Amino acid sequence: MKIVVIGAGLIGTSIALGAKRAGAEVQLFDEDGRAQNLANDLVESVEIADPTIVVIATPTSALVGAINRYKNLYPKSTFIDIGSTKTKVQVEVQTDKELSARFCPTHPMAGRELDGAEAAQSDLFVGKSWIITPLAETSGESIALVKELIEKLGARVIAMSPEDHDAAVASISHLPQIISSLLAAQLEGKSPEFLALAGSGVMDTTRIAGSNPDLWREILNLNRNAIEPLLKDFQKDLSTLIENYDVESVLQRGRKGRHLLPGKHRSASRNYTYLPVVLEDKPNQLARLFDECAKANVNVEDITIEHSPEQETGLVLLALSAPNAELLQKHLATSGWRVHPPRSEK
Repeated sequence: MKIVVIGAGLIGTSIALGAKRAGAEVQLFDEDGRAQNLANDLVESVEIADPTIVVIATPTSALVGAINRYKNLYPKSTFIDIGSTKTKVQVEVQTDKELSARFCPTHPMAGRELDGAEAAQSDLFVGKSWIITPLAETSGESIALVKELIEKLGARVIAMSPEDHDAAVASISHLPQIISSLLAAQLEGKSPEFLALAGSGVMDTTRIAGSNPDLWREILNLNRNAIEPLLKDFQKDLSTLIENYDVESVLQRGRKGRHLLPGKHRSASRNYTYLPVVLEDKPNQLARLFDECAKANVNVEDITIEHSPEQETGLVLLALSAPNAELLQKHLATSGWRVHPPRSEK
């Protein structure tokens, strides 16, 4: 597979790095010569005359210009975009009957609050969803090639209509970006002594507020019709809280909503039971513990390790199903391990 990427930003360069790792030949172009040179150096690019796929990794506002520049240069190539809105892309591409047969709109559900080729990662898409919204005119051959590339990059292909895509990302991406930015804006004018106390709560909830404002301004304006109803619902909830100050309801609804998000392997979220095991700070303790898990024939879903330097003990929290937690607790206790009663997360 030969890949030409138009746009040497975070997503474009990450696609190039991932494709190169998967064995593809890659070349990048960018109007910014510095970004183009850096990205091509990172991926050790080669000159490509007849790419299998051309990835237009530009903002949606630059899509038509990129299409007009490269569609005749690569008359046999399949084209994709990676923009965050799809209804506008559908309308623009369908006006070009020749290109629409070999164009498949896409959107990788991955990114970082950092931008530019410097932030690119070859594994950025591993385990992530990658949405495709094929046009009615998109050929089966082009769709197959696009799916092949996405799977080579380690992502899962999700097919949707452009309208469903824009509604979905408004809920799970665009609204969170606005709320994170609004929350971070509240920090302006606060005492430096107060800000110095900031912990993981404010850091986590404002992380994406550090994203590129020029990029997000375009995205949010393009998807305004889908976002505005969500903002009004949020406004209603906020007004209700101010009037009634029913924090219990807010906290309970928030907890329920959080548990609706997918869990391990993007499966439905599960309520795990956490089994605490105290280990001595000695070699091979974790290996021995997992041997015991195998002997008990239980599946550990996740693990958390709490340990401070020079501390003689460490705490391991094993996430399991409730029956497995009970079974493993009995097994470890019988075998002399320092295991404690499990705790359920409800």
